[in-house]
Amino acid sequence: MEEAMNIQWFPGHMAKARRMVAENLKLVDAVCEVIDARVPRSSRNPEIDELTAGKPRIIVLNRVDQADPARTKLWSEYFRAGGARVLETDCRTGRGVDAFTGVVRQLLRDRLDAWRAKGQVGKPLRVMVLGIPNVGKSSFINKVAKRRAAEASDRPGVTRGKQWISAGNGVELLDTPGLLWPRFDDRTVGENLAFTGAVRDEILDAETLGARLCDRLRDICPGALTARFGIEEPQGKTGPELLELCARRRGFLVSGGEPDTERMARVLLDEFRGGKLGRLTLDSGPEE
Repeated sequence: MEEAMNIQWFPGHMAKARRMVAENLKLVDAVCEVIDARVPRSSRNPEIDELTAGKPRIIVLNRVDQADPARTKLWSEYFRAGGARVLETDCRTGRGVDAFTGVVRQLLRDRLDAWRAKGQVGKPLRVMVLGIPNVGKSSFINKVAKRRAAEASDRPGVTRGKQWISAGNGVELLDTPGLLWPRFDDRTVGENLAFTGAVRDEILDAETLGARLCDRLRDICPGALTARFGIEEPQGKTGPELLELCARRRGFLVSGGEPDTERMARVLLDEFRGGKLGRLTLDSGPEE
């Protein structure tokens, strides 16, 4: 995995996206950062705070339906303590999304009052929506706009250009491409983003990644491996051993009866990303 993390993955459109964000900040009144509730620390681009300094901030914790509710509560409290408005959403059902424009208007109430005093009634509030790839940013925008306004995909790096989208209630959104940063200094962060699909699967070895996910599940929630794959007492077993056991339990075998660990790794990643292993948060709490 160490070697895999050193692969050149930072594509040219990421640098272009960063420049676009910097150039267009003057056009917006606030910034909305969408993050993945399963990896609330790892899915925050560390450059965004500096890049958007001075702009009122909304943080959308998306995919709360797949995350540990207790961890989500801790992270929401942490972000609120830092001065951001926080919205917990599930874009598959639309939970929490309808509150977004009201949160924007409340956050920017002073600006609305100032415009009203100048007779600028009806001027739209403009919000830039940011996030790393594959956190559900485009799906969130589509739910807010109640139409297919942004291209959504489970593949990272789909949104490329700038587009303004009406969210109703006097709010306009500026969609932006998913924005990663050039280097993962923390191996755990890189792995978390690979597990959730923020980094393209093609640049990583599936078996290694699957084994590492088994390691993490064993440490965080061993019951998930037991419930989904029938593996008893996963503690004490290594990630590769657990991946082999999962393959045998699923009947994924190749000639000679050997476990097909590559197939199992891809299935494991798909099932984790689809929420089939339960409500899991891979990042520790903010106090840790």
